[in-house]
Amino acid sequence: MAQYFEVHPDNPQLRLLKQAAALLEKGGVLAVPTDSSYALVCHLDDKAASDRLRSIRGVDDKHHLTLLCRDLSELANYARVDNRQYRLLKAATPGPYTFILEATKEVPRRLSHPSRKTIGLRVPDHPVLHALLALHSEPLLATTLIAAGESDPINDASEIRERYEHQIAAVIDAGACAHEPTTVVDLTSGEPLVLRQGRGDLATLGL
Repeated sequence: MAQYFEVHPDNPQLRLLKQAAALLEKGGVLAVPTDSSYALVCHLDDKAASDRLRSIRGVDDKHHLTLLCRDLSELANYARVDNRQYRLLKAATPGPYTFILEATKEVPRRLSHPSRKTIGLRVPDHPVLHALLALHSEPLLATTLIAAGESDPINDASEIRERYEHQIAAVIDAGACAHEPTTVVDLTSGEPLVLRQGRGDLATLGL
């Protein structure tokens, strides 16, 4: 049975987030709010947890998972970023953007794209998620919470608990999110390539 943590969206109760962080350490998959929509997250280095996350989401190893990072300096540990890419990232983070970048050796091989050795990274702009990332002290592996066979994210925390209460360890309820996925931009081939137009404004990227 999934635990249910109701937190303030701007000033979340740390005692509740500490309980949530402890579940991540034990290999739990959590549903958390972001600045785009709710997402499923787990510990970066836990293979069983990442396999379970993919299974719940209904995706295979060719689907890009995303690393949620606290800031750009943390992101740079997991992706190779040149000066031009860094300027673009700086303009767009934190925010509702996912960037596809070349993965460094810090990223477990099983998590990067099997043929391209790339990884999706983002720095979210949500107080609750920022606080959870700070408590966890490293990036979280994430995917947008879209039910298998559906196209829209689930945006109601109580519905998430009802639908996934036997599959995930906890739901962090901070109210409704934006109900729109991130804008996904591939930065691995020179010019930025927009793979998905979502909540993030392309003008911020100069596109």
